[in-house]
Amino acid sequence: MAISTQPTEPAGEARDEIIPPLENGDRLSRAEFERRYDAMPGLKKAELIEGEVYIPSPVRHRRHSHPHARVVGWLAAYETDTPGVEAGDNGSVRLDLDNEPQPDAYLIIRPESGGQALISGDDYIEGAPELIAEVVSSSASYDLGKKLNSYRRNGVSEYVVWRVVDRQVDWLVNRGGQFERLSPATDGILRSTVFPGLWLHPAALIEGDKPTVKAVLQEGLRSAEHAAFVARLERTGRV
Repeated sequence: MAISTQPTEPAGEARDEIIPPLENGDRLSRAEFERRYDAMPGLKKAELIEGEVYIPSPVRHRRHSHPHARVVGWLAAYETDTPGVEAGDNGSVRLDLDNEPQPDAYLIIRPESGGQALISGDDYIEGAPELIAEVVSSSASYDLGKKLNSYRRNGVSEYVVWRVVDRQVDWLVNRGGQFERLSPATDGILRSTVFPGLWLHPAALIEGDKPTVKAVLQEGLRSAEHAAFVARLERTGRV
């Protein structure tokens, strides 16, 4: 009689499941992407763009981390004076079954105030935020390629890209399914078409002139257009 030399498991005890790690270039479904991402608590950022996994390199201070903080501060200040909107930082967004980016920052109109994105039961943004902001090194970034196309196709209304090395801020507006560049007014200020009062002086942002960036936003928050927007959000939220 032959004796088996294979190891056995106790009856009723299942072998632990091995979940493969995320790797750059993996082609995954959104569900599998989330499963692997959840199994890697030490990983701070990974994105699924057009079905492909992107894991960014370590983040530099002057080329990303500090500009990122300034963009988040700008949007957070707008949220403070605009009930009915919420800003987010580095949150995963379920755009569609092939795209789950993790934008540097975003601004949404809350669902109960008429926003186009939802907040899922497991606390993800589902659908397109009204505004997404990314900090990138240059125009060669994939943020201006595949990711831009996924944002456009899924209905992101405004896309703000700060190209740090190029010293350029691109504010793109989705019109009829195409992103068009928003031009500054004669005073040099960019004004959101979706969020009245969200004003930005791009040259001041690039030069690190924080007082001017703050002053221009505060002027927008004092505008009649912003007051009317807040009143409309409040009316919608009470319906």
